[in-house]
Amino acid sequence: MNVGDRVRLLTGTEEGIVTRLLDSELVEVAIDNDFTIPVLRREVVVVAQEEGKNFDRTAVEYSAGQVPGKNANASKKDRSQRPSAPVAAKAVQPSLQEALAAVASSGAGVAKMGGPAASSPKQAAAAKGLFLALVHQSPELLGVTLINNTEADVLFTYGEETSARPYRALAADKLAPKSSTKPLSFLHMKDFETWPAVIFQLLPTRLNGDAAYELLTKRQAFKASTFYSSSRPAPVIGKDAYLFQLDERAAAAITPEKLVQEAPAPAPTPEPAKPAGVDIAALKAQLSGDAPAKPAAVIAAAMPAPTAPVIAPPHEFDLHLEALRPDNTEGLSNTAILRIQLDAFEDALVRALATNMHEIVFIHGMGNGVLRKEIHRQLSRNKDIKFFEDARKEKFGFGATLVRLK
Repeated sequence: MNVGDRVRLLTGTEEGIVTRLLDSELVEVAIDNDFTIPVLRREVVVVAQEEGKNFDRTAVEYSAGQVPGKNANASKKDRSQRPSAPVAAKAVQPSLQEALAAVASSGAGVAKMGGPAASSPKQAAAAKGLFLALVHQSPELLGVTLINNTEADVLFTYGEETSARPYRALAADKLAPKSSTKPLSFLHMKDFETWPAVIFQLLPTRLNGDAAYELLTKRQAFKASTFYSSSRPAPVIGKDAYLFQLDERAAAAITPEKLVQEAPAPAPTPEPAKPAGVDIAALKAQLSGDAPAKPAAVIAAAMPAPTAPVIAPPHEFDLHLEALRPDNTEGLSNTAILRIQLDAFEDALVRALATNMHEIVFIHGMGNGVLRKEIHRQLSRNKDIKFFEDARKEKFGFGATLVRLK
């Protein structure tokens, strides 16, 4: 029993589709009225295709906008999905789905059909490429399917991304040319607003080919404004589906020459240091006795100053003047003291952001509140600040501010 199998409940007449394998004894089944229930494996049985042939039952295939009958299993009592034309007419007049499947398999242009159906706008040439197709399993249940309508094999990985879980890979396999996967997952139309974003990683490959290909990564989120207008016939499978092309930008071929060019080049041999330049005018001045005693004839070679590593500030940064300048004995005005404290605050905040600190506490004291007000004003304008608030009052009173960094 696999995901996507059609099963029947042994304790009733209901039929549905296996959407999840919960554990070794339990499966999740979506009944055709889109009601999902957990069922013990021993209480369901897989519906074989031969059963429909022997008992004159027609397989149910819903398209966008179709409404099932009272019994969505399409038994003798429910002929909502029965073809109205005689079976023999199918051989003379192919259906739209058969024509699309023939086009997809042959790679030819528009299928030529007689009768009114020939003018249908859906009979477009099967587009080449890789597609995400959401195919109706029932009116409200969609199966996520990958279609490979190219001439190359494709290695793929399928994953989902939600707000609660950034990414989780759900399937990985190799897909042959002109083929499609089984449903990789199932989505309910009633949960459209909470659908995850699907992420495909695609790598075309050709055995004995003369070029490699770049990896394609496609993230597809769903919006109501564009989702419902994407319904059209899907290539290869020949069914109506919500179709999204994953390779609008075809995978770029990497030739052997390009691979050689992209290989890391050997490190260049450092050139010997050039001798320092000589200032001729200064040298003449020294020889004539007019130059100062300090030697100024030789100009040091221009060398970039080494960049000092950024050091993270302490978690509790004290902005009191005696903490910033413990040896300061000169009298400073209030304006000069405020400038020193704000400069120290800005420097500590920049170093905290540069070293990816999560939070920092600035101890500014009570005083007349000028320093606290200016610090809060600057924090409120900084986009890298998640929020700030008074630090623990039992420890600092109202004399410190806790800053949470993004």
